[in-house]
This record gives sequence, C-alpha cells and structure tokens, in this order.
Amino acid sequence: MQIHRYEHPLNEKVRLYLRLEHLLQQLHQSSELSDPWQYTIFFNALFDLLELIEQIPVKTDLAKALDKQSTKLKAWLDYDGVDPTAIQSLLDSMSHAQKNLLAAPRLGQSLREDRFLSSIRQRFAIPGGTCSFDLPALHYWRQLPLDERQQTLQAWLDQLAEVDQALTLWLHLVRQSAQYQPQVAHNGFFQNDASLSCLLRIEIDASYGVYPVVSGHRSHFSIRFSPYEDGSTVATNIDFKLAIC
Repeated sequence: MQIHRYEHPLNEKVRLYLRLEHLLQQLHQSSELSDPWQYTIFFNALFDLLELIEQIPVKTDLAKALDKQSTKLKAWLDYDGVDPTAIQSLLDSMSHAQKNLLAAPRLGQSLREDRFLSSIRQRFAIPGGTCSFDLPALHYWRQLPLDERQQTLQAWLDQLAEVDQALTLWLHLVRQSAQYQPQVAHNGFFQNDASLSCLLRIEIDASYGVYPVVSGHRSHFSIRFSPYEDGSTVATNIDFKLAIC
C-alpha cells in the first residue's frame, strides 16, 4: 500500500514556517551538487528564503514560538504517567536552540551582503537569466573544483544553522502533538473543528487517486478530496487518517 501524505497550515505563522522548512530541505538536498544542474535548485531556494526572511522577523517570532512550546511542556511535568526525563530533555533542547537563535547575527544578513550572491541574485528572477552570457561569474564558479563549490555552499548553509535547528525542533513538537485518527470523507467531503490547532496532517491511500483541497482557519476547517485526473467531485466515501495538531 502506497500512502500519500499532506500537511496544511491553519494560520499564517505555520504557513511561513512550512515554507521555510521546504526551502531549507531544498538547500540541503541540492548542496551536494551530485547533478550538474542542482546549483539552480540551490540558488533559487536560497534567494526565495532570503526574500521570505526579509519580509518577516523570523528570528524573534521563532524564539517566541519556542518559548510558548516550553511553557506547554512544563505543564506536562505535573501529570502522572509522563516521562519527566524525556520532557526535560526536550526542554533543554528548546532552551539551547532558543539561546543559539537569539545569539546569532541578524538572520541572512551576511548572505545578503555576499558579493557573489548579490551579483547573481537579480538574474535568477529572469526566465532563462542564468545563461553564461548573462552571468559569466556564475559560469566561472560552476567550473571550480567540486569540493571547493561544496565547501562554499556549506559555508552559506552554516549561516542558517541556528534558524534551521530551531525551526526543525518546533515543527517536530507540533507534529508530535497529535496522533493520526481514522476518518471518513462522505462523498469526498469532511469538516471538523480546529480550535487552538495550527496544523493538519493527512494520510490517504494512493489507490484512491485523489488529493485533498483544504480550507480552514483556527476554529474550523473542511477537506474536499478531488480526483487527480479531472478535478471533478468525488461521489464515494473515502477513508483517510487525520492528525489535528
């Protein structure tokens, strides 16, 4: 059985965090440069990420989000049956990540000021703008030894390490805050309350040939499954699993 998995944010903060995670994953996966054209994925993801963090104070927002999660976890220490050692380990990890995040320089500042990155950034926004005649400096860089290019990319990634660590930890805690529960979408439609929740996680058997179209906010959400082939309305019931985090 092949399972398709989806996630949908229920507020703007989580929407931003998922986009950042998506871009950071692209950066890590493409930084090996195992394919001759992976550099385009890396630079596109890097410039998109810089665009995001220029618009919103990610560093302070993420530090506050970790602090709120710490408060929630501390409350669990008062309940019977919990593992205080495991909770304390998570609290220590969050405290460490938060301190590193706040102590780090302004997020992305050194990347924005990097001479090479600045010289090529605008051309990446132009369709086909990365040709050698448009960006001879990039063409030169592509012909440097592989290990030298990989070291350069790793140095750029290191400048995002603190936010990467904090974001990964926060999203992990959110995802683990709820278990998947079996649900049924009658005629392909499902709705429910989402009070105090921020993320939906969906698992569905690929054999249905559908994907979820989600709409919702903090108090309520709906899921309509749509056939991939034609996007029409589903006339049958669909079993799936849902975690409301």
